Amino acid sequence: MADLPPAHPWYHSALWPALGLAGALALWAYAVRHTDVGKLDDFGLVTALHPTFWIALVVLTAGFWSTLAGPRRRHPAWAPAYVVGLLVVERATQAVLYPTPLYAWAWKHDAVIDHLLTSGRLQSADVLGDMAVYDQWPGFFAAQAALVRLLGVDSAAHFMAWWPLVSSLMLLLPLLLIYRTFTEDRRLVWTAVWLFCVGNWVGQDYFSPQSVAFALHLGVLAVVLRRYAAPRTSDPRAPDDRPRAAVWTVVLTLFVTAIVITHQLTPGMLVISLAALFLARRYRDKVPVVTTVALFLAWCLTAALPFLSATMPDMLRSVGDIGGNVETGYGATPTGTGAIVTSWVARLLSASVILLAALGVWRQPVLRHRAFPLLLLALAPLPMFAASSYGSEMIFRVLMFMLPGAAFFAAAALLPQVRTLTANELNPRTRGRRYVWLPLAALLAGTLAFVPSYSGKDRISYFPPAEVRLVQEVFDRAPDGSLVVAADRNYPLAYADYWRVDHYWFLDDAREHVERILASPAATLASDMSAVDPPARAYLVLSQGQYADSEMNGLLTKAQLDHIRAAVAASPLFERVAANDAGVAYVLKETAR
Repeated sequence: MADLPPAHPWYHSALWPALGLAGALALWAYAVRHTDVGKLDDFGLVTALHPTFWIALVVLTAGFWSTLAGPRRRHPAWAPAYVVGLLVVERATQAVLYPTPLYAWAWKHDAVIDHLLTSGRLQSADVLGDMAVYDQWPGFFAAQAALVRLLGVDSAAHFMAWWPLVSSLMLLLPLLLIYRTFTEDRRLVWTAVWLFCVGNWVGQDYFSPQSVAFALHLGVLAVVLRRYAAPRTSDPRAPDDRPRAAVWTVVLTLFVTAIVITHQLTPGMLVISLAALFLARRYRDKVPVVTTVALFLAWCLTAALPFLSATMPDMLRSVGDIGGNVETGYGATPTGTGAIVTSWVARLLSASVILLAALGVWRQPVLRHRAFPLLLLALAPLPMFAASSYGSEMIFRVLMFMLPGAAFFAAAALLPQVRTLTANELNPRTRGRRYVWLPLAALLAGTLAFVPSYSGKDRISYFPPAEVRLVQEVFDRAPDGSLVVAADRNYPLAYADYWRVDHYWFLDDAREHVERILASPAATLASDMSAVDPPARAYLVLSQGQYADSEMNGLLTKAQLDHIRAAVAASPLFERVAANDAGVAYVLKETAR
């Protein structure tokens, strides 16, 4: 008898996953085309998005879970396809919607790259002042300057809006290598990756050295976990692994070197993580931690020494001050319904992942034992709370470095108990509807919560083209040695030409001085700006981004900023030089000096 054809051809099992993914991306594309970001409120992108965007996330999440927990075995390529689809929806939406790159810090990094391209070399603090710190950790900026030249574009602003998607995709390979070190269960691996993607809301994926350093950090951990575990056999007939170990030591050294010359904080986090692994029985090889410490110290005692010498007293004073290190401080307090709600959603999202991770550690004793090094990596960043405030951002960085390990155990909490870590199917004894719907509900809640957590402050982060043109006009007319004054640094090009133009943000001053400006805006600002020597000029810029940041972070209200603007406009000490819908710029008259 001839062999019977399969009950279902191969394309039958691919039909529903393909339709789900294509349908979700089609809904997302429709939502993007019908979303207006012209007037963002205090909820950021959340209230501006077309309703089909949220439907797309629901379809995407349900389709992803069906590839892992469906009644039929799906092709293993569908889970990564859905994760990539998630990253496109999460990280590319802003790049498609906004005509200009987000984040004042991204524009600042573009200015650093422009400086490298203009000067052609690194410079010291006697030339650049505080901005010389970027020349002391130039890895990211030098690489991006080379990329700008290679692409033949004017600046990194041409592509940095897409960096969140690029940097997030860079994390997938090291994450997979780390997770597959401890399990072959694809449900656990890909659920952990999904939770990592939706839990990584802290915004360090933007155009920054941290985004690259974090990917390299995970790469180092992947190499150590997979290649530096203690051998489980002492058989003298085992093959000599020394040549292979030498190769991986070279790879490790290259990764660590790239981290050390790129970012200040990440090498410290890496040292703590590697030290924690060294304390585990299976990672007694000293090469990773010794190599990292040696390279880190070498850079700190040479290229980075000027910065560290100036900041070390403050850094030492903050050691042990956990309360001060996690305190947000003045100008970082969410103000208004939208800012407060989105801030709490973000906190609840991170808290949920951490609580699920704790539940996963408790529910899966076999996994807890086998993946103990990953549990150590999740806990290792916590001592950094006692080390420094890192500009009131330490809590966000600690959350980010904890997330790879936390997401793994959180995924374990969502999955039923399995007989072995290599199982790809549900244990028949634990198969049930609740093990399908409860994990799906948790994944969906996290996926939806990511949007306000990640995009809830887009009113602060987005600078319309008119604001870019306004600021660019000021710098185009500013002679060398000029001074550009603004309320705060939340506007595009805030650091443009910093090697030839000085910058001053009066909201960085003590509160007493801000009160003097509010009491007598024109006279106080004219006095602050009068020390500029001709032919240089002093400019005041008040723009949309500054208003948003000041209002939403509890600095000054719109009425107070309007008062300053009106007083300067009416003063004979100032002359308006540029204005449009996004702001206004004034120059201090020569007679006012």
